[in-house]
Amino acid sequence: MEDSGKWSCQVTAGSDQVNQLTGSRQTALHLAIITLFAGAIFFTNLGSARLWDRDEPRNAGCASEMLQRGDWVVPIFNNELRQQKPVLLYWFMMSAFLVLGETELAARIWSAILGLGTVWMTYGIARRLVNPTVGLLAAMALSTSIMFSVAARAATPDSVLIFFSTLAILLYVLGTFARQRENDPAQRLKTAGCWFPQHYGYVVGMYSAMAMGVLAKGPVGLILPTAIIGMFLLLQRLSPLPAEFWNRQGKLSRLAIGCFRPFAPWHFIKTCWSMRPLTAIALVLIIAGPWYVLVGLKTEGDFLEQFLLGENFGRATTVLENHRGGLWFYPLTLLIGFFPWAIFCFPTLLTIDRQMSQGSKYRTVILFTLCWVLVQISLFTIASTKLPSYVTPCYPALAILVGMTVHSWLTGQTSVARFWYVLAVSGLITAGLIISIGLFYVGQEFLGGDWSVAAIGLIPLLGGLLAVYFAWTDQRFRSVITVSLTSFLFSLTFFGFGTTAVDAHRLTSTVLEPIRQADPAVSVASFQVMESSWVVYSGRPIFELASSNEATGRNLERDRFWQRKPRITPEEFSQLEPGAFYLTTNQHVDELLARLPDHYEVAQTTPFFLKKDVQLVLLQPAHQEKTASERDDQIR
Repeated sequence: MEDSGKWSCQVTAGSDQVNQLTGSRQTALHLAIITLFAGAIFFTNLGSARLWDRDEPRNAGCASEMLQRGDWVVPIFNNELRQQKPVLLYWFMMSAFLVLGETELAARIWSAILGLGTVWMTYGIARRLVNPTVGLLAAMALSTSIMFSVAARAATPDSVLIFFSTLAILLYVLGTFARQRENDPAQRLKTAGCWFPQHYGYVVGMYSAMAMGVLAKGPVGLILPTAIIGMFLLLQRLSPLPAEFWNRQGKLSRLAIGCFRPFAPWHFIKTCWSMRPLTAIALVLIIAGPWYVLVGLKTEGDFLEQFLLGENFGRATTVLENHRGGLWFYPLTLLIGFFPWAIFCFPTLLTIDRQMSQGSKYRTVILFTLCWVLVQISLFTIASTKLPSYVTPCYPALAILVGMTVHSWLTGQTSVARFWYVLAVSGLITAGLIISIGLFYVGQEFLGGDWSVAAIGLIPLLGGLLAVYFAWTDQRFRSVITVSLTSFLFSLTFFGFGTTAVDAHRLTSTVLEPIRQADPAVSVASFQVMESSWVVYSGRPIFELASSNEATGRNLERDRFWQRKPRITPEEFSQLEPGAFYLTTNQHVDELLARLPDHYEVAQTTPFFLKKDVQLVLLQPAHQEKTASERDDQIR
């Protein structure tokens, strides 16, 4: 009997080892697929298009100026303090510039790397909470969604914030939930009854990731992940009320109790304390605090005042740069930004409703991902300033929800009617038509009649037709494969090749090249128009001139190197900087010429990108006299 028991134990142990080995091979295969899938989208022709106005040149130019000055603390762009964002993105870019040179590829490569890392982590979260197949589907959905692909290919801090926010949530999940089994997903806690990591290493790692987010984009790097996890804990830590209590309540009373009960003062305080807030504060002070102290000292408090009060408090309480929107803004943003996989929005909503109302085994996963999405939407809906990129950190959660929905359809575990899935994949056909028409219009109106970009819309159109056929004939696996390949080809073509084709119609180099080749001592000014890319591609700072009633000074002197350059009139600037270059448009060139010395002439003109009937004009001292008619002909 003892030999039989030992043999049984050995067989069981061997079986576990085989399962672990099989799981390891499966994980390796999935990660290889994800890397090829997402890597092709994020890295193909990453540096082929020039930096897109306005944020990309500002960020890359800031990193370049900091590197040239040998200053790793004070963000400076166009010889002025750049108070909009903290320093982490600039550090990433500066490191890439040192290795790859100051190129578009170097400016964007860290965004692509961190984007790929976020896709890997999304797979890891879904694998731990549900199963590997859902993780694979979620990773493919995330890497092909429009707004996430933009973040992964753009020289902006969005990919940095998304990466560290997702890392914090991944560490929370790994520290809280044990490896799942198919029959009890997201129900196996590492420590029974504990919905927060008990191992201190996970807590330190989680809050360290949030501190890096604070270095990337400010307080939101700590607030967002903490609010998501905190909301989930407030719900999970509630003691259930007896059924008799609920039966005595009316519908409105149930709704009110359900909404306000998680925020009962004592419950709220205990939940917050269970999250170890002192550890969070200490790690933010240790990791992010030193740079904030240094930049505050070096700028005499100007950066902290402008960033914390203007950029953070200001955006929350007032509408900046006319970025406004109503309650509809972020739901519509998610529908567009999560395309192509947003076509599954109705099946996903129906799946969520039925799984939650029926007490499904996936209830905990759905609740967690809903907290991840709804907390961000709620916070940024309350804020006055609204931008589509603000809610991009919740895209991994959307991907997991869609992955669960598609997986339940594939395995036949859904109670949602087939009609909704057929309707969903038919959304690709509608989107393809809209994209083709929209890009055809853009090509005709703004790209010199180049309608070839409209062909990109044929990918979702044709893919949608095939996916609908498979869905209608109940060939679910083939339908999902078709949607996946269509999403991949659309994203690869749109971002990898479409942006390069559009960039070919940006002709500002015609105007900026004479400036780049001129003596570095010659100044450049702009009048009634300004784009940040001109600073980067002209290779020198640009002074913004003012109309007489907008002037903020009478000379170019500043008390501190980081302060904004005074805005003076063209007359005053021409006296201080004789021989300077001037940039304006055909709409303002006559006014500017009238205010400059007589020896100035139109040197170069080029179409202003995406502005119909607008020309960008370069003025410089004349080498020879030109008649007014010759000048007008050149402008035209």
